[in-house]
Parts: sequence; C-alpha cells; structure tokens
Amino acid sequence: MRRDAWAAAQQRAGTETSAGALLGPLLAGSAQPHQVRRAAQGLGLPERGRYAVVVLGGAVAVPDGDGARWCWCGKVGVVLLGQGGLAGPVGLLGEAGAGPGGVSPVVGGLAELGLARRLAGAALLTCGPGTREIVTLDERLPTALVASRPELSARLLAEVFGPLLVLDPAERALLVGTLEVWLECGGSVGRAAVRLRCHRNTVFNRLRRLERLTSRSLSHPRELVETVLALDALRLSAARG
Repeated sequence: MRRDAWAAAQQRAGTETSAGALLGPLLAGSAQPHQVRRAAQGLGLPERGRYAVVVLGGAVAVPDGDGARWCWCGKVGVVLLGQGGLAGPVGLLGEAGAGPGGVSPVVGGLAELGLARRLAGAALLTCGPGTREIVTLDERLPTALVASRPELSARLLAEVFGPLLVLDPAERALLVGTLEVWLECGGSVGRAAVRLRCHRNTVFNRLRRLERLTSRSLSHPRELVETVLALDALRLSAARG
C-alpha cells in the first residue's frame, strides 16, 4: 500500500515537473512559436483557447472540474476554461483553501500566458497577508494599479494622507474608518451614520475634517479618485506592516 502511494506520488511529481518545463517559457513570456507548439503537443492542449492563469501564495493542487483543465508549475496554475468560464475554477480554488491567490483575465491562447501570469501576479498583490481569498484582477483593478508600483504608492500615500499619518492613531482610525464606511454606502452620509451608529452631522464633520487635512474635496471627482487610491495605498501599507 505504501509502495503504491509512493509510486503514485512519484508519478504526479514527474508529471508536474514535465508540465513545468513546458509551461515555464510560456509563463515567462519568452516562448518562441516552436515552444508554444511543443507545449501544446506535450500537454495535450490547444494553442488557441480560453485560458487564465492563477498565482497562489502557496502550492495547492486543484482537480479538473466544471469542464476546465488545470496544469501546474509550482504555485502557478494554467487553466483551460470550459463553458462555465472563470467562476467554476475560482470557486474550486476557494473550496480547496488555496488562497491567497490572484487570477488573470481570460486570454486567447498559450502564447499569451506570459501576460496573464503578470496580471495574475498583480491581482495577488492586493490580497492581505494570511487571507484565503481568491481574487480576479478585474475586481481589484484600482488596488492592483497601486500595489504594482510601490514607489508611486508610497508617494501617493505621503502626498494625500501625509497629514493624517501624524495624527494620534485612534483619531486617524476614526477618520479613515468613517471614510471607508461612507464609500461603502455609496457616498450617503445618512446611511453611513446608521452604520456607524452616530448622528449624520458627526459623519459630515469627520469627512470635512478629512478634506481639510488632505486638501482634497470628496465632491470633486479627480480629488476623490486620489483619495480612494491613497486609501488603498494605506491599506496595503498597513497589511505589509
């Protein structure tokens, strides 16, 4: 029994090593046309098809399902999608406890896996440490933009939220928390007040204080965008410790 299990494990390891050797150049974005053809033949996959890439924080094998086929190269998985699209594979990853993980948009063939790998990596950067979440790039695009350029993220945080960072931590948390709830409530002061269990004037006053500190108006579209992106930068900075 042990010998059979060992043999099965060795076979799986050999299969994964072979798949990794074929997928490596594709995922690196450096594959030549002959390497794409060789990978397609070796893996039994079509050169053109609906593919996505997932980058995980840890290596977890996910079985085929929902019409999808998986190939793994360490912590990076390539999935040939079935009729159900991305929803099924993302759900399987979540059920397997595979997170944190970032999932790329769908690309049109094996030759585009390098781009998909980079985009999946950008999605993974938006996941908090210790979480099990599986996120697609498209649901985290603004945060991924901030996370992908740490030097610009740090500059944005200092430029917009600099005056908040020198406040007492409790006061800063109060103002930032109020902003987060107000955004989650679609910019409604009344709904935010209900969520925060305070008077709507209290919410209004906190937001006005935040506007004075940041020199950004929450009613000005461009300045609101800067504030929201700076909030993402603050969350990422806090998550990294």
